[in-house]
Amino acid sequence: MTEEVALRFSVSRNQAFLLVETSCALVARLPNTLAALEKGDIDLYKASKVSQLTREVSDQVAEQVDAWLAQRLAGRVPSAIRRSVSRAVQKFDRDGYRERAAKKRAARQVSLIHDDETMSTLSGHLPAEVASSIYASLCRTAQALRNKDKSRTLDQHRADIFAERLLTEDGRGKPRAHIHVYVDFLTLTGARDDPATLAGYGPIPDWLVREIASDPNSTWSRLITDPATGQLLEVGADKYRSPASLARLIKARDRECTHPGCHRPAELSEIDHITGWARNGTTDHHNCRGACKTHNLLKEEPGWHTEPTGNGGMTITTPSGHTYDTAPEPLHYPRPEPEGDVPPF
Repeated sequence: MTEEVALRFSVSRNQAFLLVETSCALVARLPNTLAALEKGDIDLYKASKVSQLTREVSDQVAEQVDAWLAQRLAGRVPSAIRRSVSRAVQKFDRDGYRERAAKKRAARQVSLIHDDETMSTLSGHLPAEVASSIYASLCRTAQALRNKDKSRTLDQHRADIFAERLLTEDGRGKPRAHIHVYVDFLTLTGARDDPATLAGYGPIPDWLVREIASDPNSTWSRLITDPATGQLLEVGADKYRSPASLARLIKARDRECTHPGCHRPAELSEIDHITGWARNGTTDHHNCRGACKTHNLLKEEPGWHTEPTGNGGMTITTPSGHTYDTAPEPLHYPRPEPEGDVPPF
């Protein structure tokens, strides 16, 4: 259901999951919260704070929490509601809370969310005391630097220290970045000002890509495109049909997971057939695509079907019968032949 809702409402998989989860919880387990929503005491976002923190408790505990919150929702901001829900869950489900806390501490992770105007948010989901210690350390170091260097704000110092600590390999040496950027040669030389593409993020301005390219540690791969379509024809100088070069071509062409709404970079995704090998699917650039693990496995779920449309494009059919067409974005806009190159009649 989540994947269907995501496609139907053109939202991310996580947003669709939250909509479905909140709706089901309100109807089945949280009648007082639903009543507050219907009266206008809270909105859907605030209601989702209740459903999120009670998703793993029993129906009995959810009922106790919901009843306890009945007079504690109206007129409160989302963060205050979240704290109240957390307090209630700990009150009514002490042992369960301890068990869930242990599991979540084991599931610590780092995530990347891309924002606008060349910025992104890198966050770590860590035990509270660890995260607090890291932030305190950043603040202490940033404050010491700020006392000597007023050209940067305290926030800028914190952010720069954070980046330097993470990018420095083995705690020593100069930070090195490992990213995939797709740029037109004429843009790279400054003859054009077309945007480049940062894998998993999207368009970045010409001035930024030239800054990245000026780093002496940058490495390069030649990408050959069809001028008429902007689609990728070749990567590097290797033979096109070999498995390794085919994988390189697909990752460079797709740039990110090909499922609508998913932006996981292709170099971190899997290469697989659109029409499966068991159904006589061919191993070529028309029938292979890059996909994250979740969406690669989705095509094997009951009711889901994918059909190749050429050069990595495909038609997705969902269990409800809706269809969605998707294809890799061209690396550049189609370029007509220059008039001067047209042979005379």
